Amino acid sequence: MQRDALPELAALLPPPGNDPDEGGEPGGLRLRTVWISDLHLGTPGCQAQALLHFLRHVDCDTLYLVGDIVDGWQLRRHWFWPQAHNDVVQKLLRKVRKGTRVVFVPGNHDEFARKYLGHSFGGIEVLGEVIHTLADGRRLWVTHGDHFDGVIQIAKWLAHLGDWAYTRALEANHALNSLRARLGLPYWSLSRYLKLKVKRAVAYVDDFERAVAREARARGLDGVVCGHIHHAELRDIDGILYANDGDWVESLTALAEHADGRLEVIDWTERWAQAVRPKLPLALPAPTA
Repeated sequence: MQRDALPELAALLPPPGNDPDEGGEPGGLRLRTVWISDLHLGTPGCQAQALLHFLRHVDCDTLYLVGDIVDGWQLRRHWFWPQAHNDVVQKLLRKVRKGTRVVFVPGNHDEFARKYLGHSFGGIEVLGEVIHTLADGRRLWVTHGDHFDGVIQIAKWLAHLGDWAYTRALEANHALNSLRARLGLPYWSLSRYLKLKVKRAVAYVDDFERAVAREARARGLDGVVCGHIHHAELRDIDGILYANDGDWVESLTALAEHADGRLEVIDWTERWAQAVRPKLPLALPAPTA
């Protein structure tokens, strides 16, 4: 299907031939597969520049976009679409043109795309779920994971209220990290810290992970890759491989498959911090008498 397969996104496409990233980057990673999710393009919380830095340094055969790529909930409330978000879309389309298979599995925040399952958008395949076979033969179910979130399924209004509160937390996080940057300190996520420290939040994450793993087992698969809860993880749950690729709002993480089928959670925080860390001027020699 042509580029207008997703009319809600058609206006977001940068003009053809206006790719800001024509050259490759040294020191790149060559991987078999990469999974990223929860970019939340269209919100101030999206770490678009860090994501662009990651995409420029990573080359892979298959790239899965595991939901909440574009935040339709936020865009309906308030339009926010800076150039960096356009650049991310263009970079993804450029990867398709260079031969990478890019698969988009919509989530709850970009649920509008679920109307177009089986179609493509600029060469990006739109699928409700995928079975991915690792190089070592293991089969993984790829899904965003929101169907296992009881709040979304039972009380969607409460999910929207939680999304509003989460947005306010991200705004506070942005102000905090602006101050930390001026002090020469690295990025630190307040919302991620609270999520890992509040007992009820930890219990929710564990319940979610076990529910998704049980479904993967019921389907006769070896594991599952998902997103949704913004918490990167790679662990065994009762013999099922559970993998969550994290997000690009709080944690700057992705899931990667190496050529031999080995999986790894990549945390891009330090590499991004090095890229943006102010270069200190060379010390001037002490004046001589």
